[in-house]
Amino acid sequence: MPRRLAGPPAGPHGEDFSFVSPLVKYLLFFFNLLFWMISMVMVAVGIYARLMKHAEAAMACLAVDPAILLVVVGILMFLITFCGCIGSLRENICLLQTFSICLTIVFLLQLAAGVLGFVFSDKARGKVSEIINNAVVHYRDDLDLQNLIDYGQKEFSCCGGISYKDWSQNMYFNCTADNPSRERCSVPYSCCLHAADQAVINTMCGQGMQAMNYLEASEFIYTNGCIDKLVNWIHSNLFLLGGIALGLAIPQLVGILLSQILINQIKDQIKLQLYNQQHRADPWH
Repeated sequence: MPRRLAGPPAGPHGEDFSFVSPLVKYLLFFFNLLFWMISMVMVAVGIYARLMKHAEAAMACLAVDPAILLVVVGILMFLITFCGCIGSLRENICLLQTFSICLTIVFLLQLAAGVLGFVFSDKARGKVSEIINNAVVHYRDDLDLQNLIDYGQKEFSCCGGISYKDWSQNMYFNCTADNPSRERCSVPYSCCLHAADQAVINTMCGQGMQAMNYLEASEFIYTNGCIDKLVNWIHSNLFLLGGIALGLAIPQLVGILLSQILINQIKDQIKLQLYNQQHRADPWH
């Protein structure tokens, strides 16, 4: 007859052995915890911006209110990282797989958006032109939008979308004879050429510039539009933009990799526990 063993089974995987690595488990947990907190900050900022500001100008320039977009992205990020946090801490395969699948979908969508933007660059340029022209029209409607346009024009040394005459699309800067505005035929001060040692900025320096031709106006303001300047900047900084895209992709890939490693370790641990249970239940082993 087979001999019955009195002691515990011999082998490299005893009762106290675990396939689940604490390093992988808690690294994934703190990784998700960091982005979980970031998502809550995004939601709070989005809600604050939506409650404190009127979104009409932003909605006129963009298809989606930036505050609402920030809240939606924050909520999605919160839910995904919640699955990662609880799944890693509780070693829950279902939550970890949900986290991994969602993160993979987000990564693929970003990749597809980048490829489509590169392939359909002409359409992307047309959309950018539309956004800039709408921003010009609503320049005075929102202070933050106004500051953003002024910053962009000063940073890129440009004025308007195609040229400085695009500011005639704005009701305050419109160059028609029946426009009663004091800023008629003018451009914002951010279009003006300023001396490096100029201490005080003349905010009326763009007065009447649209009535001048390109050669005359170029002595006082930037005459080139911001669309071409922006496109040229993108072409000149492809490596920088690629680095930013890579910086966004790496955390996602790290999260996917860690979750898959932990899932496989949990599955191996389950198999080990089933084996040990079968072994203890077999009196003749």
